[in-house]
Amino acid sequence: MSTEAPVVEEKKVKAPSEPLFSKKNRKLLSDPMDDQNPITVQVLGICSALAITVQVKQAVVMSLSVLAVMVFGNMIISLMRNMIPDRIRIIVQLVVVASLVILVDQVLKAFAFEVSQALSVFVGLIITNCIIMGRLEAFALGNKVWPSVLDGLGNAAAYGVILILVSVVRELFGSGKLFGFELFGNATEGTGLYAIGYMNNNLMILPPMALITVGVIIWIQRSRNRKLIEEN
Repeated sequence: MSTEAPVVEEKKVKAPSEPLFSKKNRKLLSDPMDDQNPITVQVLGICSALAITVQVKQAVVMSLSVLAVMVFGNMIISLMRNMIPDRIRIIVQLVVVASLVILVDQVLKAFAFEVSQALSVFVGLIITNCIIMGRLEAFALGNKVWPSVLDGLGNAAAYGVILILVSVVRELFGSGKLFGFELFGNATEGTGLYAIGYMNNNLMILPPMALITVGVIIWIQRSRNRKLIEEN
């Protein structure tokens, strides 16, 4: 009689897939809005925050442009992460971002030419935006596609919120308008608030006021979230 023990086949248990919007993935969207905000915490992308926030329309278009470039850039680099030689990874990232920026620039010229002219060279400078390059290098190169898309979406949205917030303050108090609509009345005809002596603050449309506005936002954020305050 055979004394050999029967062979039991081990079944491989497939690990449960992570939900698309798991707690970990939701943090990729929420953290950039507060604890890891690219402008107010990491102090990246300040140049565009100072230069193109005179009007809300320009800020919205720039925010959407950065959103498209960052999301698709993260996705493409994540898909290619195992094929990119380490020595040329920065060059590959620049080529991907530059291609996306050229595409965005052509779309703006075709469908929003006046805004494209107002943004001038700043659309092209998205190529060297520290936020985009930083997320490609720090996250997309080491993570799967879906988390990389969420990371790009979260950081681009956080960047856009600050840009739009700064532009609302500057355009409203600098010209009394939002999206071209007169909210305080007509300054030339002296209607609305202008009839009682209100005057636009022309300082608001100058670049230094953008820096001051960002500084006030940073102060408010740190007052609300004390853990962001650096200890001496």
